[in-house]
Amino acid sequence: MTPSLNQAQYLETTIQSVLCRRPGEVEYVVVDGGSTDGSVDIIRRYADELTWWVSEPDAGYADAINKGFAHTSGEIMGWINSSDLYLPWTLSVVGEVFASFPSVDWITGAPCMAGSDGVLRATGLTRVNRHDFLCGAHGIQQESTFWRRGLWEAAGGLDASMRYAADYELWTRFFAHAQLHSVDCALAAFRVHDVRLGEPANDAYGIEARRSRHKMMDGATARDRRRARIVRWAHRAAGQLGGPILEVCPGCGWYRHPQIVYAFEAGTWKQHTRRRIGGLI
Repeated sequence: MTPSLNQAQYLETTIQSVLCRRPGEVEYVVVDGGSTDGSVDIIRRYADELTWWVSEPDAGYADAINKGFAHTSGEIMGWINSSDLYLPWTLSVVGEVFASFPSVDWITGAPCMAGSDGVLRATGLTRVNRHDFLCGAHGIQQESTFWRRGLWEAAGGLDASMRYAADYELWTRFFAHAQLHSVDCALAAFRVHDVRLGEPANDAYGIEARRSRHKMMDGATARDRRRARIVRWAHRAAGQLGGPILEVCPGCGWYRHPQIVYAFEAGTWKQHTRRRIGGLI
């Protein structure tokens, strides 16, 4: 689903990125917050291809997303903001991965960024486990993240009181129920531009995210808090090498990153846990 508010400049490209390669069984909902910049006209052009849409005032983007998901019934869920982009293979890959691994409850793809012109600018292979997240070492790219409806229902959906970091707060509750699996494939692109909700409010996002992380830490076991401190120390002491060092460190068998990778010779997706030595797997 897509929450929308006065981003007509980018909205149509976002909608097209979902619809252009959409498998037939995929539901797509757009919830507009009462835009006055022509966004509603764009949405109307695609109304026949949408599961449901509405344009009305809401209590913020988290409220809009909760409202939108209430009009869906699909097993796999995710949202993309009104300026970001799915890639041509996104929905097919997501469907294949969840069908292949029934025990996997949520996944995230390789982080990817696009410029205001929609051209991909950068991607990476950041992998995040519970301990990385708990210590604030890494974030999770929201538009590249997908999950099962059962996890959404167990976690309770988005906290509508969160103005900026509702996604971050949701991840803290997802981690309480299931471990995150990283898919070694770009699944979506975050578009960098001047009119994003979050860009003028990065400090506010950071404040909400830190509060959510501290709440997660308060609810963690003593063992998990201790491990998070070890991870934080490793990242501060060794930078980008902190994670790889922990992965091969004796006694740190708990520090692993569940992955889903494509095995070309077998022509299928496979699960494995990454161990890196000298840059090699």
